[in-house]
Amino acid sequence: MSDQNAAPSKGNEQSMMAWRVHEFGPPDVMAFEKIERPQPGPGEVLVRVCAIGVGPWDGWIRAGKSALPQPLPLTLGSDLSGIVESVGPDVTNFAPGDEVFGATNSQFVGAYAEYAIASAKMIAKKPVSLDYNAAASVPVVAVTAWQALFEHGKLAAGQIVIIHGGAGSVGAYAVQLAHRAGIRVVATAGAADLAYVRSLGADEAVDYKSENLEKQLGQADVVIDLVGGETQDRSFNLLRRGGRLVSAVSQPDQEKAERHGVEAFFFLVEVTADRLAKIADFIDNEKMRTQVGVVLPLAEARTAHEMLEGILPRPRGKIVLNVPR
Repeated sequence: MSDQNAAPSKGNEQSMMAWRVHEFGPPDVMAFEKIERPQPGPGEVLVRVCAIGVGPWDGWIRAGKSALPQPLPLTLGSDLSGIVESVGPDVTNFAPGDEVFGATNSQFVGAYAEYAIASAKMIAKKPVSLDYNAAASVPVVAVTAWQALFEHGKLAAGQIVIIHGGAGSVGAYAVQLAHRAGIRVVATAGAADLAYVRSLGADEAVDYKSENLEKQLGQADVVIDLVGGETQDRSFNLLRRGGRLVSAVSQPDQEKAERHGVEAFFFLVEVTADRLAKIADFIDNEKMRTQVGVVLPLAEARTAHEMLEGILPRPRGKIVLNVPR
């Protein structure tokens, strides 16, 4: 079955609908199929999926461009929110009925479905202040921001951070988290997004096409690179000696880092229950803003991927798939 408009399965507890990829390629390789419902193994939970966050990495996996080996066929998707249906052996921190959010597994697959297996080490209790759609928009991008700022950047109150791409999905969380930690935030964004970035807590918002950023020469303790390319190269001049360039996009030039007397890192996000719990606490207690751009039904996941590819207009904020019940 591959009808994009197929309705969610009902009445058959052994099957479910899922978006499958049998060959890598453009969005039209995606097939909405009825498959067997999985069962949780040791350290896993079965989640009745309520919403799924769509990220650029989903497009990379679909196209065969993932940095991780991805055996076919596969079910797309990693970010999710939902309700624990059952737990596997050795899982003691979750029980059926728990509302959770997080990521499926280290391969970042399996979430575009009515039910999904998730590692118990990669989910946490859902923020109580968020509905399922908003919660599904959070995990990978918010944890990326957290790790960039505090684990790799080692930022502390009173320091200066420059965040490139402050209006993006990761950047919006990075601006908010840094602001709430007492860090001075300089964020770059497009001209149309400068007011938005300031509203998130940026002390200074700079059009990325402007030369105004150059007044920060040698001032920043940390630069968070969420853009790459020329922007990353330009960042070395913005750091004080002993500063840090942290990229979630590409490996920085180590020779340039040495010449400028700075450290430079590239990292891949590690979604863990502990990090998610910290993010959930920030959201519930600090009233951090989520960034949902558009919500589509699960059956329209191919449309979401056409937005990722620029075939259709892409909204600012996270694309979310809702699973109707």
